[in-house]
Amino acid sequence: MSNRKNTAASLLLRQYRELTDAKKAIPSFHIELDDDSNIFLWNIGVMVLNEDSIYHGGYFKAQMRFPEDFPFSPPTFRFTPAIYHPNVYRDGRLCISILHTSGDPTSEEPDSETWSPVQTVESVLISIVSLLEDPNISSPANVDAAVDYRKNIEQYKQRVQLEVERSKQDIPEGFVMPTSRTAYVAQRQAEPEETRDLGDNFWYDSDDEDDADIYGYDHNEEQEDNDIQFDDSENENDDDDDVSVDNDSVMDRKQPNKAEDESDDLEDGELKLEK
Repeated sequence: MSNRKNTAASLLLRQYRELTDAKKAIPSFHIELDDDSNIFLWNIGVMVLNEDSIYHGGYFKAQMRFPEDFPFSPPTFRFTPAIYHPNVYRDGRLCISILHTSGDPTSEEPDSETWSPVQTVESVLISIVSLLEDPNISSPANVDAAVDYRKNIEQYKQRVQLEVERSKQDIPEGFVMPTSRTAYVAQRQAEPEETRDLGDNFWYDSDDEDDADIYGYDHNEEQEDNDIQFDDSENENDDDDDVSVDNDSVMDRKQPNKAEDESDDLEDGELKLEK
């Protein structure tokens, strides 16, 4: 396997694990590998959780195939079987800007809407659900579906509803269809407590253990330090005494000199008077 293919496989494996993680998965998609030994081919069940959508309740099977130079080239997405939609070809291939290579001079699609290496599988899947509910009829892949959507909307809805009912036969055995109310909480509530990792419970653990700091700092030591109180009153008095003693000693040293000077002046004065 080439280095580029190894890089693509590693990236896809990481994204696959994130998208199939019960805590991180997007409820609108049920993802499995077509073959456990091939990370480049995914089987995906697409579901629309919006209860107001005509696609709500359906389980639309699809396959996503990735190139060996992913993410430098986009994957392909195909509904199996095809669904009746303005942006789905009759063979099930999906026509969507995010899966088109940028820089195509024959396309009027802006590069900001086409594929780039920063795109992820998650961003593609979210765009697909959005396109199901809001078709792009300006450049349809299925002209008949685009005409019905624009001119015969009721007929279009009836056709889609038939496909929604048919698609329910493809729901995997034992799989519980998510709803808009339970999609983001049901799996979390059912998840065993011991399976949660430190990342999710980090702040909760920190709140419960008041005596332990995240950096290993022991607040008990701080409390012990606070319990040791020093009586500074005696020190303050000692300082005052020292200051007073120092002042007195200074005065004692200076005062005699002043007195001696005065006595010398008096003696000089008396001598002058006697003379």
